[in-house]
Amino acid sequence: MNSLLAFLRLLHERRKLITAMAARELRAQYVASSLGLLWTLIHPIVMITVFWFVFSVGFKTQPLHNVPFVVWLTAGMAAWYVFSDIVSGSTGIIIAHAHLVKKTIFPSQILPVVKIASALVTHGIFIAVLLVLLLFQQMPFSLYYLQALYYLFCLLTLSLGIAWALAALNVFVRDVAQLVAVALQIGFWVTPIFWDIKMMSPNIQRLLKLNPAYYIVQGYRESFITFQPFWSHPLHTVYFWTVTAAALACGAYIFRKLKPQFPDVL
Repeated sequence: MNSLLAFLRLLHERRKLITAMAARELRAQYVASSLGLLWTLIHPIVMITVFWFVFSVGFKTQPLHNVPFVVWLTAGMAAWYVFSDIVSGSTGIIIAHAHLVKKTIFPSQILPVVKIASALVTHGIFIAVLLVLLLFQQMPFSLYYLQALYYLFCLLTLSLGIAWALAALNVFVRDVAQLVAVALQIGFWVTPIFWDIKMMSPNIQRLLKLNPAYYIVQGYRESFITFQPFWSHPLHTVYFWTVTAAALACGAYIFRKLKPQFPDVL
């Protein structure tokens, strides 16, 4: 608990540095690009359009539970895209900022938070696209939209724990980045993002629900589409937070143990 409070104080003290570094990272992604930050809007729109065309037009996918497929898909993609972006981007972030990490006064534990801050910009655009689709499809408005903030907090907490562990391990084993890319590809397909988990047998459903990303993806859909409160499935909520707390604690422990050796390896 003391370590957590110390980290929160550090975030507050370095909030301007985190914001500046996140803005710099966003600009670096599109340096020398004519459209610049507009690509943060283009990428999600193109991705959603491609999936919509393949499954709605090509495979003639019917609306799920009277919900237009493109809305159902976008709600799930909004959650998965930012999770994937944070995890993949954080894996190499220590190496990318080696010049800063080698300085003993620089708090390298904030680097995954920098990635989280930059990823939230794209996530905001994804949510804006989702809201436009909800309006265009004339779907009902609800205060349950605000519940998405809870699931976003869930996502960021889980992502931070994973990011700490992967960022630290990747300094010593560079294959970690490649393994993460493969794991995220598998995670994309086993997490019910563009298919309904009810297609599977009850036993397979229980197995797939062990994936903590399912809780978040489903939560976004419950917030924007089906309007279900997060306390309607207490056992799954307890399971998610148990896994997330373990991931956060393990990630913090791994990072703290390996951090003193970063300058020597880098």
